[in-house]
Amino acid sequence: MRSLVVRLDGFGDVLLAGPAVRAVAARSERVAMWCGPRGEEAARLLPGVDEVLVWEAPWEGDDPPEVDAADIAGLVHRLREQEFDTALVLTSFHQSPLPTALLLRLAGVPRIGADSEDNPGRLLDVRHRRRPGRHEAEAALDTAEALGFPLPSGDDGRLRIRSTPDTGHLTGREPYVVIHPGASAPARAWDADRCAEAAGLLADAGHRVVVTGGPAETPLTRRVSGGTAIDLGGRTDPGELAGVVRAADVLVSGNTGPAHLAAAVGTPVVSLFAPVVPADRWGPYRVPSVLLGDQSAPCAGSRARRCPVPGHPCLTEVTGEDVVRAVQKLLKEST
Repeated sequence: MRSLVVRLDGFGDVLLAGPAVRAVAARSERVAMWCGPRGEEAARLLPGVDEVLVWEAPWEGDDPPEVDAADIAGLVHRLREQEFDTALVLTSFHQSPLPTALLLRLAGVPRIGADSEDNPGRLLDVRHRRRPGRHEAEAALDTAEALGFPLPSGDDGRLRIRSTPDTGHLTGREPYVVIHPGASAPARAWDADRCAEAAGLLADAGHRVVVTGGPAETPLTRRVSGGTAIDLGGRTDPGELAGVVRAADVLVSGNTGPAHLAAAVGTPVVSLFAPVVPADRWGPYRVPSVLLGDQSAPCAGSRARRCPVPGHPCLTEVTGEDVVRAVQKLLKEST
């Protein structure tokens, strides 16, 4: 059986699809994953993925491309050539799988399953309805099982990635704490000065601190690291970042991709979680964690990319001392 798993969101979203991908792979001869550019690197880290198809959909993301009939026709042709037997379309709780399902149907995929609140007509062969309160990783697994892909015996269902490289040449000796100050949306990011304060306080408490970030975040990581931490801003690819996080005692991060990467490599997380999306659906999955941030703030459930409340109080009220206490709590629990 040739199977396709679709997840068109960002890096962390694709990582959360990992257990469902493994469920599909256990009953398939070959698995391809169709994702957008922001999720490509995560897809390549997932066990069970044999091939990655990258196409940016005009109905996903914060700055989607224009609808291009020729481009869509080309995608449908590519999908038809692959002769997939089945497709699992994974979406967040607020997204519709039906535009994706329409293209898959046009490409001749004979069996398509997804979680859908809307009546799918003839677009879906298996229409699953998400159970309340399910984490995104669990909801994806539920949908995979509804399509006939239960998690195989012996698989614990945790997030997982392929092997990580040794990154001691980047971080120096262990142990250390990683701070990842950036986020995919401003509403999910902790204040840079607060991050710098936490880095200094952790160093004062005797911890080595490593600050990570992408190439576009180097001014931020430089500001946060100051003279007290190792600045790896722009110096790691996703695999190397996984290695850095795997060797850390704790990751301090907002609700963004590296928090899910930490869960995939078993590193505890201090989660600076803005409640613009629910923590029970998007928090660090099945890894020791401490959740910081006012989950009852007025922005709760708004899905806002920029905080709609002046001063961003849900996170700015978290102090560096709060982070140090959370790190120490996780370290004590791990001993």
